[in-house]
Amino acid sequence: MVSYAQGIDALNQSISELRDIDVSFEFFPPKTEAMETTLWKSVERLAPLKPAYMSVTYGANSGERDRTHEIVKRIQQQTGVVAAPHLTCIDASRDELVNIAKDYWDSGIRRIVALRGDLPPGTTEKPAMYASDLVELLRDVADFDISVAAYPEKHPEAPNSQFDLLNLKRKAEAGATEAISQFFFDASVFLRFRDRAAAAGIDLDIVPGILPVTNYQTLLRFAGFTNVHVPSWLHKQFEGLDESDQTTRNLLGANIAMDLVKVLAKEGVKHFHFYTLNRSELSYAICHMLGVRATA
Repeated sequence: MVSYAQGIDALNQSISELRDIDVSFEFFPPKTEAMETTLWKSVERLAPLKPAYMSVTYGANSGERDRTHEIVKRIQQQTGVVAAPHLTCIDASRDELVNIAKDYWDSGIRRIVALRGDLPPGTTEKPAMYASDLVELLRDVADFDISVAAYPEKHPEAPNSQFDLLNLKRKAEAGATEAISQFFFDASVFLRFRDRAAAAGIDLDIVPGILPVTNYQTLLRFAGFTNVHVPSWLHKQFEGLDESDQTTRNLLGANIAMDLVKVLAKEGVKHFHFYTLNRSELSYAICHMLGVRATA
């Protein structure tokens, strides 16, 4: 039986492991006025937590690119938080990418998330550029901090995990400064991937991507096209819940994410990247439990 003193020691150790945690948040450009209102309420709620940065995703069409551009500038100007636009090399020429990067630099943007981007449906041709090429291009433009993507469970298009790991190494060698992982639900999957990356000589801080589950069906859809395994225990957590019982779903989602973060923190992880889906509630609650608190 665990004694009272042992319990106190364990609690103190747990609190100690969760100190000095950095967080970052990801948003996407809204498509409606209502979604835009939700986005900015979330930004305003999460900004006082002093995240390392807030990233904004990027579409392959000019309209969404423009919205990304406007959002990152507004985040940085109005909140003082570092804003990190996603930039993809699909459906953009090298000259266009250089001009976009220069405009970001001139606007005070110093961090970019460099991605290849999703191929248009039905495309059979190989892309003209890959993420490693984009990293090199950005390095030639200015001294950006460059985040890239990592896939603990393998990119859906990669033939095998070793091929995928070599792609990450190319991005690191091209000048990336950080990798953000795809979301996952098994801590051991991320930790094994981190170990394999280190063994392959990949000198990057690999930040785990955390997806707080607010909508189970949305999770299944995301997992389906991102090659993310949804464990049977997670299926059982949401099994039988009333569709309208969002409160219980939020509690489950927060607990699942918190348990995952605690395991990773014990293994030395100090930075967590939250895929917010433009909602602040669960990310804010998890950060509060981590000891990441709002400042004036």
